[in-house]
Amino acid sequence: MMGFPRGDLKKLLIACARAIDEEGSSIATEAMVQELRKLVSVSGEPLQRLGAYMVEGLAARLASSTTDRVSERKKPKMKKTSIEERISHMETLHEVCRYFRSGYMSANGAIKEAVRGEAKIHIIDFHITGGSQLVGLIEDLSRREGGPPTVRITGIDDSVPTYARGSLLEEAGRRLQMVGFEFAVPLEFHAAAISVEELEGGHLAIIPGEALVVNFNLGLHRIPDDTVSTANHRDRILRLVKSLSPKVVTLVEQELDTNTGPFNQRFMETLDYYATVFESIDLTLISRDANRRPCYYYGDCFEYINQAPPNDDSTRIGIEQHCLGREVVSIVACEGAERVERHEPFNKWKVRLTMAGFTPSQLDSGRNDYIRERLQSHNCNYLCDERDGVLYLGWKDRPLVVTSAWH
Repeated sequence: MMGFPRGDLKKLLIACARAIDEEGSSIATEAMVQELRKLVSVSGEPLQRLGAYMVEGLAARLASSTTDRVSERKKPKMKKTSIEERISHMETLHEVCRYFRSGYMSANGAIKEAVRGEAKIHIIDFHITGGSQLVGLIEDLSRREGGPPTVRITGIDDSVPTYARGSLLEEAGRRLQMVGFEFAVPLEFHAAAISVEELEGGHLAIIPGEALVVNFNLGLHRIPDDTVSTANHRDRILRLVKSLSPKVVTLVEQELDTNTGPFNQRFMETLDYYATVFESIDLTLISRDANRRPCYYYGDCFEYINQAPPNDDSTRIGIEQHCLGREVVSIVACEGAERVERHEPFNKWKVRLTMAGFTPSQLDSGRNDYIRERLQSHNCNYLCDERDGVLYLGWKDRPLVVTSAWH
């Protein structure tokens, strides 16, 4: 095809995205998508695997370029998963991509310090998913000098359809209550099965005398802002949280910008970011001991169990398809309210939080030093850099996850 670069998959993807953005649906753009389909594979090299999901997004964008909303063809061609499978895929991803898990560990360190000496704690966790982060925090609190506090958790998660929301929260609640029992931490769980857009202070059951903690865990970017709706729920939620006077607010977010800006810029940002993630998956699995696999993170401990590592194609494809692939398709294919993945880099989160009335809190530098040592022991390519009280985690020289604390 005239004007279509040959041989370089990255250049081909960018050229196709640019053509679709400029021309919409045409014989030429449809031919470009078909040509790309021959070059990508969910079981190929990292860029080929990422390319499979980016092409899916481009094809869906092309199919609906003459409509006002996302068509059924725009939705990713992925089988539906149960709540248990969804949680399992996410936790396996965090086992392999340790910058995600390390972000949780750093946030937990800030929470532990903020509630030191408090007898009663209320944790509001946005995007709780399976409660993995709080499993580690509960163990941290169980070892506290003088005994553990009484813990009440309010779980919120509208990253799944309404019909499944209650089941996800119930599963998280059961799991956390079992962990609380195991570590002798008195624990109560409240499921707030409501969309964040509908959330008000009355849904959070604030009780005077409890030390309040709010945790935003890889989910704040999914709350729509003023580019989607005049209600600007992203900033509204931050102002609501500030009005509750929490002891600490922890934020763990991916370090990329897919919220505003033209489509081509968003496409290239997505390509660059996720190419690094997919590369890290390959190199992490290759470097791992073939006879040992890390179990779930509990507190400060990385324990091991004797199992084969999750380096078979089905496991890798599972986490890439059901976690990363869904994000990529949403970013590339969708616009307006249909596009739920709207990441912002830390410098923009800092502006939002400051405008909502928050001031920065220090993370636990000792905990971050420990995280750095553990990451380096797993793979020397991991990035762990604390700057101005903020922790940047990633792969090689690319920050992928940022953890910060506020009050």
